[in-house]
Amino acid sequence: MTMSKQKMEGLISINEEIIRIKKTEPVLIRPAEETKNGFYFLSNLDQNVATIIQTFYCFKAEDENKKSSETISEVIKEALAKVLVHYYPLAGSLTISSEGKLIVKCTNKGVPFVEAFADCEIEALGDITVPDPLTLGKLVYTVSGAESILEMPLLTAQVTRFKCGGFVLGMTINHCMVDGITAMEFVNSWAETARGLPFTVPPFLDRSILRSRQPPKIEFTHNEFKEINDVSNMATLFQEEQILYRSFFFDPEKLTHLKKMAMEDGTIKSCTSFTALTALVWRARSKALKMKPDQQTKLLFAVDGRSKLNPPLPKGYFGNGIVLTCCLCTAGELIEKPLSFAVQLVQEAINLVNDNYIRSVIDYFEVTRLRPSLAATVLITTWTRLDFDTTDFGWGQPTQSGCVTLPEKEVVLFLSHGRGKKCMNLLLGLPVSAMKIFEELMQV
Repeated sequence: MTMSKQKMEGLISINEEIIRIKKTEPVLIRPAEETKNGFYFLSNLDQNVATIIQTFYCFKAEDENKKSSETISEVIKEALAKVLVHYYPLAGSLTISSEGKLIVKCTNKGVPFVEAFADCEIEALGDITVPDPLTLGKLVYTVSGAESILEMPLLTAQVTRFKCGGFVLGMTINHCMVDGITAMEFVNSWAETARGLPFTVPPFLDRSILRSRQPPKIEFTHNEFKEINDVSNMATLFQEEQILYRSFFFDPEKLTHLKKMAMEDGTIKSCTSFTALTALVWRARSKALKMKPDQQTKLLFAVDGRSKLNPPLPKGYFGNGIVLTCCLCTAGELIEKPLSFAVQLVQEAINLVNDNYIRSVIDYFEVTRLRPSLAATVLITTWTRLDFDTTDFGWGQPTQSGCVTLPEKEVVLFLSHGRGKKCMNLLLGLPVSAMKIFEELMQV
């Protein structure tokens, strides 16, 4: 696994400062021990989320008691080989089963690993918590020329070292392998391995516990799959205008004010920060995109089904334990009615998710093989419960972490901010003209 000749990968322009990064050719990191061959089953909850998620973690290496920065790449590589013994499907490849579904072919092919070198100190990156695919994309390794998701590795890793001894770990992972909770457990297990520690949460690999029922039993409407006509011609707007990415910060005071706004007409008696912010974003995005009053608009958001199943999913379940739940109404209703109307729809969608609902989702895909439609839709995903900022490979906790880009233009990401997780950031991308309106509507 020796590195081949270095090549110039290009330049990053962050905060108007040019950062030069050289990358080595990728090497394949295989599990350190023999693992199972054959096919690895993916559940129906894994089938609809086969998209590549790109994340990064920034580390400083200032403390003399911490490991030498010269050993960073070797330590992380060695730990990756060891952790892949337990998470061996990530070293395989994606293919299509005889049933026409995604399945993993476990061949121990390995995980591409790239070592990179920056010509500056890590402080030159500045604040990189807002998605920026053109610049932050240089901090992760992606396969060029791949024509489909089947040609992309399930996992890649890149370590970019800076002059100061700091480094960035960039990672890509296929969402069909992990949801946010599983990704966090994998990264933390990898970090624990690097520090010579046992896993806090060992993985439970058997996804067959989420097989569809025989015969399938569809008990709900599942509007999340409903096709919506784009009568407002939003698709053209996204094609013709530049997409801007922005971050919006909500401290406890602002979140409290938002919840009071949602409850002021007496329709609802209580609400969480999540439901109030989700409702606000849905309404504001619909206004910003100038949806026509008769335009149907859909809100999708992920609910963790682990504890809602009967019995609950085992601790450390390796796979997607989330389901999408749905709100649907016209843009006219959404915008003209008070904020409490949208909050109430969100609350009802959350309350819908129980064991029967999740089993019905699984069976719905088994029968229809449909994927959720995203026309006139906003998809909220929340990482507020995830502790990526505690990940420690031996050089302390990350000074920054985040995503390189959002996987779809319809996605809005909620992140916790600061210690105690009492503040929230929301990240999204919109066409330039729509972003200007959205920014004004966020001044609550």
